[in-house]
Amino acid sequence: MKLNANPVALVVALMASMVLVGCSKPEAAPEPVRSVKLMTVGASGQEFASEYAGDVRARSEARLGFRVAGKLAARSAEVGQRVKAGQVLAQLDVNDYQLAEQAAQAQVQAATTQRDLAAADYKRYAALRDQNFISGAELERRDTTLKAAQATLDQALAQGRVQGNQRGYTTLVADKAGTVVGVEAEVGQVMALGAAVVRLAYDGPRDVVVSVPEHKAAAIRVGQPASVRLWAADSEVKGQVREVAASADPVSRTFAVKVALASTPVQAEAVLGATAYVQFQPAAGGAALQLIKLPTSALWQKAGGSAVWLYDAASHSVKAQPVVVATADGNQAVIAAGLKGGEQIVVAGVHVLTEGQTVTVYQEKNEQKVASPQSDKAQAAMNNGVASAAPAAKAQP
Repeated sequence: MKLNANPVALVVALMASMVLVGCSKPEAAPEPVRSVKLMTVGASGQEFASEYAGDVRARSEARLGFRVAGKLAARSAEVGQRVKAGQVLAQLDVNDYQLAEQAAQAQVQAATTQRDLAAADYKRYAALRDQNFISGAELERRDTTLKAAQATLDQALAQGRVQGNQRGYTTLVADKAGTVVGVEAEVGQVMALGAAVVRLAYDGPRDVVVSVPEHKAAAIRVGQPASVRLWAADSEVKGQVREVAASADPVSRTFAVKVALASTPVQAEAVLGATAYVQFQPAAGGAALQLIKLPTSALWQKAGGSAVWLYDAASHSVKAQPVVVATADGNQAVIAAGLKGGEQIVVAGVHVLTEGQTVTVYQEKNEQKVASPQSDKAQAAMNNGVASAAPAAKAQP
């Protein structure tokens, strides 16, 4: 049966549908599928590849000063000067100490005179006692006087020797052979008792002193082997950790580590103050510390700390994984917790991803597969279908 459509009704229905379509809310655009670059997390043994710069120092070093106070009259020691044992380094003004020594010598002479007088008196009274002209008690008093005079003389002699030593202490001499590495007083300065005048590095073994950060100092032990490279000699020599500071430096918050140079010929080449580079090696028989390192581009900030994106190959989506960063090693971050190894994480574009977002894996151009002949034929057929459909759509009234 044939139905006759009313043209007016059709026009009205068409206009109403157009109005409804224009007033309806547009659908939200679908979230784009982003391409990400992945890497597989793996734990590697710590190789102590970090190189620390330090300087060569003497194993034994002393700050020499006067054992008496006074005004510095002369100083012959200069920085870098080689000195021998017994060589004069500095001199105090000796006038006051000479006067004190002379006074002590005068007291010795006076005490000697008193002792001699008491000795002669005792001798005379002893002769009288032998003749029974005096009592024994009187002779004992003369003996006591003689002993007191002798004690006074002994005291004066000791005081005289002390004053003589005091005068001798006004001359500062090197107790051992070495090199002057510092001068801390100038001529004319009034020196307190024991104040340092020069710093003397004794001849003998040499150490390389480096500053190690707190998070890496805990892995260094006394006796651990190390490789030392002298900048001037440009050659690598063996060393051994001799001392690790018990506390951090209050300013730099680093720990001083002293590495002893093993061989004597190398120590002879190690000039005091020379620059040296140290790499610490794992101790013999010790297991290497396993570390997980990630490029810093893989990290992003999450509430409470850092995180990375884990890739789920089954759903082709990403999931946030919190991690704990121990330290930075160049452009890499050392992960202390949060990853075990073997996970696939996103290392590029992490700041534009969301939880559960679907992604595609980015491949380099040389890794992309070459299209097969079957895919080329399918693409050609698809293009032909589109081309043939276009005139047909155009031919419709």
